[in-house]
Amino acid sequence: MVKKEEASTRIRIKIRAYDNRIIDQATKTIMETAERNEAKVVGPVPLPTERGRVTVNRSTFVHKDAREQYEIRTHKRLIDIVNASPKCVDALMNLNLPAGVDIEVKM
Repeated sequence: MVKKEEASTRIRIKIRAYDNRIIDQATKTIMETAERNEAKVVGPVPLPTERGRVTVNRSTFVHKDAREQYEIRTHKRLIDIVNASPKCVDALMNLNLPAGVDIEVKM
């Protein structure tokens, strides 16, 4: 006896931002919208934070040993939405999220 798998819609949302407070606010908004439209939400899964480092000279000509180091951190989260209805997809597409948040959606 083999169980028949139902054709379910799975949406994978990858969120990136430089500020962790903004990314948490965006994930909360997405999860609330999906739950309001009766879709099952898996996550948010925190992905590893990327650290970009840049080293520059302090002076323009001499003093090679004097350097400044800068770092930028990119925080990432992953959310899976299972059994999303067309109404849920429309609600997610029309979300108003804070500036500075990059979203990648795969269906």
